[in-house]
Amino acid sequence: MSMGLHRREALRMAGLAALSGLLPSRLLAAGAPPELAGNLQAFAEKWVGPGKFPGMVVALGLPERETRYIARGSEGFLDSDAMGPDTLFRIYSMTKPVTGMAAMLLADEGKIGLDQPIADFLPKFAKMMVQVTPDGSVTDLKPAKTQITVRHLVTHTSGLAYGIIQQGPIRQVLFDKGLIPGQVSRLKVPGLDRGQHVKGLAAFADGMATMPLVYEPGTRWSYSPGLDLMGRLIEVVTGQTFDAFLEERFFAPLGMASTGFRVAAKDAGRLSTNYAVLAGKLVPIDLPENSVYLDQPDFFYGGAGLVSTPRDYDRFLRMIGGLGSFDGKRVMSEAAVRTGTSNLLPASVPKGNIFGMALDAFGAGGRVGTGAEAGIFGWSGAAGTVGMVDMRSGLTSAIYLQFMPPNALEVLPEFQQALRADATALLERRP
Repeated sequence: MSMGLHRREALRMAGLAALSGLLPSRLLAAGAPPELAGNLQAFAEKWVGPGKFPGMVVALGLPERETRYIARGSEGFLDSDAMGPDTLFRIYSMTKPVTGMAAMLLADEGKIGLDQPIADFLPKFAKMMVQVTPDGSVTDLKPAKTQITVRHLVTHTSGLAYGIIQQGPIRQVLFDKGLIPGQVSRLKVPGLDRGQHVKGLAAFADGMATMPLVYEPGTRWSYSPGLDLMGRLIEVVTGQTFDAFLEERFFAPLGMASTGFRVAAKDAGRLSTNYAVLAGKLVPIDLPENSVYLDQPDFFYGGAGLVSTPRDYDRFLRMIGGLGSFDGKRVMSEAAVRTGTSNLLPASVPKGNIFGMALDAFGAGGRVGTGAEAGIFGWSGAAGTVGMVDMRSGLTSAIYLQFMPPNALEVLPEFQQALRADATALLERRP
């Protein structure tokens, strides 16, 4: 894979979050039955089989009803275990809304402020330098005029450099220093192997504090490791490791027993195979029996580290759609959820087309829909997963695949088309 694929991978990670669009609201408005519509079933059957994908899961959840799943195929071409709602997937950047909502929990409890400088908790970020030319020289720098805030971290407006985005010399410096917030494979896959990682979130945060910013904080949306840094801030504020905090506040209360930063050996049989698309073909790069996710991660990647299941992540989405409640349990306050799913972009950030995607609003780690898509919140992952919730209806939708980069094949745009076709048909049948 070329260096250009790094950028396309990142762009697709951002752009795919718009896939569900206004569809969940339309489906509910049309009085959708609990079973999934025919176009989605035909879509899944088309894309699963020899020469295509070994398997996939599509989920659609309606409030007060059991979530319905279309599961087709197996967990890998050489793995006969059937795909299902309890199959384990690397959800990559779908981790970001989880970390973003964790920040909203602490803000709601008065432990941090959205516009509070992160240097109050991580003092090494008090005097940051900014590149004079974004993505240019790493020595031609100027002092930052603005402190990085919590708001900047959760909305990708901090100016922090991200190895999968930057194309200038700063990219290699990040890799050389081990400031790599994510993992892919034990294999040295061209274009996906980024070197050795630093050990621990504290080391990651300290390392990022030595790096120049690409942009002045609060002036531009640029995909970033802000949610990874947020994980370290949460550790400092709470005195807990980041994984323990997520387990206590989200995973245990929501019954997300299969979600975490590591796959236990006993659960390896449920882990799907991850593939790279090389010359149009799927080549395995992370097999369940030897997955990099069987090991303790070098640090807890708050932006891209979680493994989860369709059933588990749907519980998280349902909690958000339920304004903080799930299955009769209060997990977050309504105010915290409403804040996290609202537009948190600083007023100074230009709106419009960013990375080829209309991005007029952004919340706590996820895109916030506007206009016809108003009420939609969610994000996507680098290996072909997308998860969204309609805040107006509570309806959830998701797709789970495992291939990188997720723009290498047209499966995800076709998923969008299937949703649109079903929504249109349902609206036409509405009395």
